[in-house]
Amino acid sequence: MENQKKSSNLLFVLFLILSVSSSAFGQLKTDFYKNTCPNVESLVRSAVRLKFQQTFVTAPATLRLFFHDCFVRGCDASMLLASPNGKAEKDHPDNLSLAGDGFDTVVKAKAAVDSDSKCRNKVSCADILALATREVVAMTGGPFYPVELGRRDGKISTLTSVQHQLPGEGFNLDQLNTMFARRGLSQTDMIALSGAHTLGFSHCNRVSKRLYNFSPKSSIDPTLNKAYVAQLKQMCPLRVDPRIAINMDPTTPNTFDNAYYKNLQQGKGLFVSDQILFTDSRSRNTVNFFASNNDAFKQAFATAMTNLGRVGVLTGNQGEIRFDCTRPN
Repeated sequence: MENQKKSSNLLFVLFLILSVSSSAFGQLKTDFYKNTCPNVESLVRSAVRLKFQQTFVTAPATLRLFFHDCFVRGCDASMLLASPNGKAEKDHPDNLSLAGDGFDTVVKAKAAVDSDSKCRNKVSCADILALATREVVAMTGGPFYPVELGRRDGKISTLTSVQHQLPGEGFNLDQLNTMFARRGLSQTDMIALSGAHTLGFSHCNRVSKRLYNFSPKSSIDPTLNKAYVAQLKQMCPLRVDPRIAINMDPTTPNTFDNAYYKNLQQGKGLFVSDQILFTDSRSRNTVNFFASNNDAFKQAFATAMTNLGRVGVLTGNQGEIRFDCTRPN
């Protein structure tokens, strides 16, 4: 009887936790602004398109900014807040490689939305970032998916809140799954979201260990394709400037497609955390499935982005609608 009571109490606590987190994203809806700013999507789209025409980096930078923002304190645009003394989320070493074009995309889209008198100060920076992300995915060949809206902006952004909140390039499958599961994301979501590495670039310092100093047994990571090693060593010779950029996807770096998974099948994942998705038998089937079916990948990515966009959201009277995305009101 006592055990039964304990387990029912535990179930009730679990139910409460789940209902609190789901009630927040339960308030998100695709037509949230239908009365206050009905043309929000086209305003954001025009601004993002203009920015994208200026530089391709707009796409990977915005996508990565959204991911980093949602993983730290939830999707509340706290990653956009600046701090006069360099103590904000964006100042953490894990975020210093976020390209400025991502931040600029949101600032420009916010200005476009606020230029419509009906919309001024009605749409959150968090929602603008979510919409801008969908636009860059679609503009580069990825899926055009409905975006749930109604997020509010966070007022807090600290350096310490980033610690241990973002996946590392050396993570194994268990570490990846644990970190994503904490945010309500499944292994399939995690593998689909990793496919965002089909766009954009990293830097030599992030990959040099796999090329020159992998382990006591082998200086080169044995899971790396030999021809790819030669290619990477050419781009990243020993003692090269660590900021030299290298494409995440060596085949189609400017197209949102399933080439990322085909690369993994050939040992061409840039990070350990990429390649592990194929080398670990527990995730290999999903990699093979996405590699063989671009539409299935795009569908899984759209679902995963919706799930990611619900992580830790502020709704209702929580947070605020920031007038300036870089500072609290």
